[in-house]
Amino acid sequence: MTWQPSTPRAIFSSLDAGVFMRPCRILLLLSLPWAGAQGQGRDDGQWTMPGKNYASTRYSTLTAITAANVARLRPVWSFSTGVLGGHEGQPLVVDGTMYVVTPFPNVLYAFDLAQEGYPLKWKYRPDVSATSVGIACCDAINRGAFYTGGKIVYNLLDGHTVAVDAVTGKELWKTQIADMTRGETTPMAPFVVKDRVIVGPSGGEFGIHGWAKALDLATGRLIWTAYNAGPDSAVLAGAAFKPFYDKGPELALKTWEGDAWQTGGVPVWGWLSYDPELDLLYFGTGNAAPYNAEQRPGDNKWASSVLARRPEDGALVWAYQFTPHENWDYDANAEMILVDLTIQGRLRKTLVHFDKNGFAYTLDRVTGEVLVAEPFTTVTWAKRVDRASGRPVVDTTRLTGASRGNVRDICPSLEGGKTPVAPAAYSPRTGLFYVATNNLCMDFEASAAAHIAGTPYIGASTPYHAGPGGHMGAFIAWDARVGRKVWEIREPYPVWSGSVATAGDVVFYGTLDGWFKAADARSGKVLWKFKVGSGVVGCPITYRGPDGKQYVAIYAGIGGDWFLLSGDVRSDDPADVRPPADFAPNLARHTSQGGIVWIFGL
Repeated sequence: MTWQPSTPRAIFSSLDAGVFMRPCRILLLLSLPWAGAQGQGRDDGQWTMPGKNYASTRYSTLTAITAANVARLRPVWSFSTGVLGGHEGQPLVVDGTMYVVTPFPNVLYAFDLAQEGYPLKWKYRPDVSATSVGIACCDAINRGAFYTGGKIVYNLLDGHTVAVDAVTGKELWKTQIADMTRGETTPMAPFVVKDRVIVGPSGGEFGIHGWAKALDLATGRLIWTAYNAGPDSAVLAGAAFKPFYDKGPELALKTWEGDAWQTGGVPVWGWLSYDPELDLLYFGTGNAAPYNAEQRPGDNKWASSVLARRPEDGALVWAYQFTPHENWDYDANAEMILVDLTIQGRLRKTLVHFDKNGFAYTLDRVTGEVLVAEPFTTVTWAKRVDRASGRPVVDTTRLTGASRGNVRDICPSLEGGKTPVAPAAYSPRTGLFYVATNNLCMDFEASAAAHIAGTPYIGASTPYHAGPGGHMGAFIAWDARVGRKVWEIREPYPVWSGSVATAGDVVFYGTLDGWFKAADARSGKVLWKFKVGSGVVGCPITYRGPDGKQYVAIYAGIGGDWFLLSGDVRSDDPADVRPPADFAPNLARHTSQGGIVWIFGL
C-alpha cells in the first residue's frame, strides 16, 4: 500500500526498515515571515526564528534534497563549540551568516557561509553569572536565538536578555528579566512579535511564580508582565478573557488553596507561536509546584496549560488546561503548531500540540475548543479526554500524593510522552506532523516539600522503566485531523531531538545515541543516517547557502535531563563516575558530552 496525497487519511503500514504501526537578506521587523498558517509560501532559504515561521511548523519549501537523493548527503563542515552542556535549540541562518548560541556561558558565534571553510566573522562572549549553573534545574542549556530587524536576540542563563548587532557583534542592550534568588533562570529562546520581545523563565522545580514578559525590541525596556497564576489583575485576565470551558472571575486564584499560587511554579520555558490575523500569541506553561499535589488542592490554573495573549499588552484572551491539578510533572511547554485543518468536514483554524501527558490535541485556536484529543503514546494516568468538558477522565488509581505511597506504572513518565524540548514539524504536502516521542513509564512516590526561595521544591521520587515493547522511544508521523498514528520508527532510547520537514518529502531528526537520520516523510523509511559523535538533543534546520545549494544543520551534544540520567558522559572529569539510571544503563557507552555544529549537503 502506498501513500496517496489525494487520500490524506490513508494509513501507511510497513514492517520495512524498522517501521511499525501503532492504535533574507536581512528582514525588517514587520516583514518577518508568517508564510500562512500552513507554513507555505515562497521560502527565502533562511532560518530566522526557532520554529522557522510564526506558525512554528518547522517546514521548509526547499526541494533540492529529496527522498530520491538524500542518501548522498555528506558532511561539509563541522565546528566544536568547546562547551560540554546540552546543545538544545538550533542555529539561525540570515543573509549568508550562520549564528550559533552555546549552552552556558552562552557564547554567540557568527560564521560566514559565503567563504571557504565558513570562517568566523565575530564572537560575542557575554558576562554571565556562574551562579546560574547551580540554579538551573536540568543542565545549563540554551534553546536558541531570534533574528529580526538586524538584531540577534537571545537569553542568558542568569536571567538576562541581550540584543546583539547581527553585522558587527556589538551588544546593543542587556536587560535583567529574572531573579536567580527565587530560582528563576532563562534558557528559553525569545520570541519577537512586532516590537515586542517575549520571554519567560524556568524554575517550576523551585516554586517560582511563573510569568511571561514583553520587552521593547529597540531598547530592551520592560513593557508588560503577565503572571500565569494568581489574581486576574496579575494574570491580565480582563473583559477580553473568554475561555471556552471555564467561566467566572479569578480562575487562576480560586483554583489554588490559600496563597499556594505564589510558589506554584507555572514557568514559561518552551516555544511560542503567533497568528497575525487573530493577533494572538500562544505559549504553554509548565508544571505546578511542588510535585506533591496534596500540598496544592484544586485545578491549579493556569499550570500545564496553553495561553493565548495579545502581544501588545499581554491581555489574556483564552486559556485551556491540558492537565488540571497535574500530579505528574506534565509541563505543557511544548510547541503550539498553527495550521488550518479540515475537521469533520469543516475547515478550522487549529492549534496542534503534543503534550507531555501523552495526548495529542487539536484545538480551535480562535476559542480554545478541543476538536481532537487522542493518545500518541502509552497513557495510563487517564482513560480519555472528554470533549464536552475538555477535561481528562483520570484513572484515580494513578493519582499521586504523599498519603498514597508509591503509585506504580504511570505512563508516560515525567519526561513526557514527548519532551517539550523537541519541537515537532508539519508538512502541508503530506498533511502529517512529525514527532519525537518517549516510551517511558514511572513509579511515583510523593513526599512533603518545604519552600525555601532558590532551592528545589519537588517532593517526589520517580524511577522510570521502558514502556510496552521495551523500546524507549520512537519517531512518528501523526494525522491531527483524526488523532491517529500513521507510521513509527522505533528507537532504543527516548527521542529527544526536534525535527524538520521539507518539500522534498524528507524529514530529519536525531537520536540520543548519536545518530542524525533522514526518513521518507510519507512512508517512514529511514533513507540516510550519520554518526555525529554525541547524542542529539537539538533541532535540525535546513537552508539555502550563498552558493544556491540546500544544506541541513544540526547540533550534536548530549545534555539536558540526559546529563543527569546517563551517568558517565563527562570524560574530562575523573570524579564524574556517576552510575547511570537503571532504565538506560548503556547509553553512556554510545555517547559523551561535547558540542559540535554539523552542516550536511549533497
